[in-house]
Amino acid sequence: MSTHRIDCLQYANWSEKIFRQMREGAVDAVHVTIAYHENFRETVLNMEQWNRWFEQYPDLICHARTGADVRLAKQDGRTAIIFGFQNPSPIEDDIGLVEILHTLGARFMQLSYNNQSLLATGCYEVEDPGITRMGKQVIKEMNRVGLVVDMSHSADRSTIEAADISERPIAITHANPHSWHPALRNKKDDVIRAVTQNGGMIGFSLYPHHLKDKSACTLESFCQMVADAADRFGAANLGIGSDLCQDQPDSVVEWMRVGRWTKEIDYGEGSASAPGFPPMPDWFTDNRDFGNIQSGLAHVGFDEGEIAGIMGENWLRFFDANFGRME
Repeated sequence: MSTHRIDCLQYANWSEKIFRQMREGAVDAVHVTIAYHENFRETVLNMEQWNRWFEQYPDLICHARTGADVRLAKQDGRTAIIFGFQNPSPIEDDIGLVEILHTLGARFMQLSYNNQSLLATGCYEVEDPGITRMGKQVIKEMNRVGLVVDMSHSADRSTIEAADISERPIAITHANPHSWHPALRNKKDDVIRAVTQNGGMIGFSLYPHHLKDKSACTLESFCQMVADAADRFGAANLGIGSDLCQDQPDSVVEWMRVGRWTKEIDYGEGSASAPGFPPMPDWFTDNRDFGNIQSGLAHVGFDEGEIAGIMGENWLRFFDANFGRME
């Protein structure tokens, strides 16, 4: 059977070089962040830029709105690009923009990015009052149109509540278990369980601040973490969301963490002396290295079907079920 290789989160400094590396790595689909703190109009400008890239590199990439689009891209030897937001800022304070943005191709939206939003609490806030009144309404609308609720940067209570409130499975597209590495952004077992027990997904992150031993994390350590998670939550609910930020200047970290909400530098998960991007582990530096993960998963005892699922088939099944309107 022809299996799909899917990465459910990247925020690279996009270029022909990276698009070609995706093809060399046989990456069939990538969920790309097209908004961090952008408002609606600025998000549309980012979509315009992607449309230019689709025109310039039609042999390498194409826009995907459905699981079927991903399958077609693989047949054509292209990488399917799926749009998502790491913050609800593109909908501003207007629930009607949820449907508009889905129509324009968005398929994932985080309800918060580290901070409190109009919808939910981010993982850096001291108090987490959970999903807000507007958040409950927006989740309902996201469910209706097929915009996936993503809680990757959200706090514990908000994430558990989102999983319970949502009528459709939600996702943590890029994070790791807190029990393996206690980064603020990594998820405790009860949070992961709340998401996965309803058919939701977690994509494991390769971003060094989320890894045990950070940039020195070994492939075996990462894959053993995946194996332990499979024992606890089931292999069918696991995938990859690398959080690859390839070729980005350090100034982009500032935009990710600071946006427009503060005039001070927020060092987030980095240290004050090194606020930029940490080096990637040597076994995963770009899209050409996905085969290393596949080999590593085999080494820790996964069978072929489970490996195919984690490398992409689980995400593809999730796309099929959750990217369209509710029946």
